[in-house]
Amino acid sequence: MSEDPPIDAGDFRTVLGHFPTGVTVVTSAGTDRPIGVAIGSFASISLDPPLVGFFLGTRSGSWPPMEASGYFCVNVLCQDQLELCGLMASKADDKFDGVETEAAPGSGAPILPDVHAVIDCRIHQVVPAGDHNLIIGRVLSLESRRDAPPMVFYKGQYGTFDQT
Repeated sequence: MSEDPPIDAGDFRTVLGHFPTGVTVVTSAGTDRPIGVAIGSFASISLDPPLVGFFLGTRSGSWPPMEASGYFCVNVLCQDQLELCGLMASKADDKFDGVETEAAPGSGAPILPDVHAVIDCRIHQVVPAGDHNLIIGRVLSLESRRDAPPMVFYKGQYGTFDQT
């Protein structure tokens, strides 16, 4: 069997950027402060049991306190939440400064204001996958909160899905 050919990281990002994704913020109560991470790799995994998942880089400083808490909450963003997305994607020390949140019922993780939907989870399994981990969560509760166009990431830009 031959060795796999090398793939250029820039080419990989460009080609995969042609696949639009929804945008979420995964939050956790953390161990000493709330955690928030912008994620474009969220997916439904199983109906029975109800499982969802997302990928997080193995070097992420957000993962150790999230893992220690044992829980996370997925906040599905609407198109008009670009500023909130940018804050959660930043390296700011306190991403929640000035952001009014409520605690998710099962995990206690922050629920962000005016999001499309909320999916509260207990960490079910962590699967190593190259330079990322697949974090699988067992859904504890979920709720649609707002009927608004979703935030979409496509070819390196944020936008929405035009339903006309």
